[in-house]
Amino acid sequence: MIMANITTMSGFLLMGFSDTRELQILHALLFLVMYLLTLAGNLIIITITTLDQRLQSPMYYFLKQLSLLDLSFISVTVPQSIDNSLMDDGYISHGQCVLQVFFFTSLAWAEVAILTVMSYDRYAAICFPLHYEVIMDPSKCKWAVIAVWLSGSITGTLYTASAFSITFCRAKIIHQFFCDVPQLLKLSCSNDYLGVIGVAVFMSVMAIICFTSIVLSYIHIFSTVLRISSAEGRSKAFSTCLPHLFVVSFFLSTGIFEFLKPTSDSPTAFDLMISTFYTVMPPALNPIIYSLRNEALKGAFRKLLWGGEFTRKKTFLSWC
Repeated sequence: MIMANITTMSGFLLMGFSDTRELQILHALLFLVMYLLTLAGNLIIITITTLDQRLQSPMYYFLKQLSLLDLSFISVTVPQSIDNSLMDDGYISHGQCVLQVFFFTSLAWAEVAILTVMSYDRYAAICFPLHYEVIMDPSKCKWAVIAVWLSGSITGTLYTASAFSITFCRAKIIHQFFCDVPQLLKLSCSNDYLGVIGVAVFMSVMAIICFTSIVLSYIHIFSTVLRISSAEGRSKAFSTCLPHLFVVSFFLSTGIFEFLKPTSDSPTAFDLMISTFYTVMPPALNPIIYSLRNEALKGAFRKLLWGGEFTRKKTFLSWC
């Protein structure tokens, strides 16, 4: 009778991490702490890269967009998961699930796209420093960001339209803490999920192209950096590139692993941990990774913290 009600209900049942009440509360508290820290870290980066005119170069302009994406990305899944755990109710309506799939896939792809743009920016800055302002002029930066958000929206639309065109004829139980597309496919009893597979294959090819572009950019970057005679110059170049490379590797490796591994009717703690790694950890770690070895960001943060005045020095990208 219960399974019949689950099958015929309009929404879905998110199983989350545990059925034990104490563990549900612990999960909610941990996610709440992570969420608040992520909000604070990314809002600080958005604030200081907006107010401090010394941080108006393309690198910080794209970093601000990444922080905005991170804020949005973590807000798609974590608040809903916290609410479900506190209320001891994993139910999510059909409309909420549709919106979650749309925004999750849109923002995930937009993150891949902005990380690709950021790698090209570092490539241009280090390999062609004399032509950098021409290569990364304000109009190109603006159109690059528009392309990032637009490509994310198109991806989200394709994924959502194909995912919810299938007929759900099994118990609407999702063994995840958010509406995960691979889990939704398991609820289909026919071949009408092939459209989703087609979209996934197409986007996988695009992701491989982006990843290849990032790898090639860093091959050129590191070969150029190693030829720099100044130890200080090499250190400065590595300090801006290595954090970005870590973010790209972490986000893509955990996400690819999650989507390539077979879905399970009874996922293990390891499966849920991997999904946490690519949904929660990157937005939380990005502010730390990008600011830890960046003296300009740390200086701007100290000014924000102590109520100092930000510089009004103009740069060629000050309009951003």
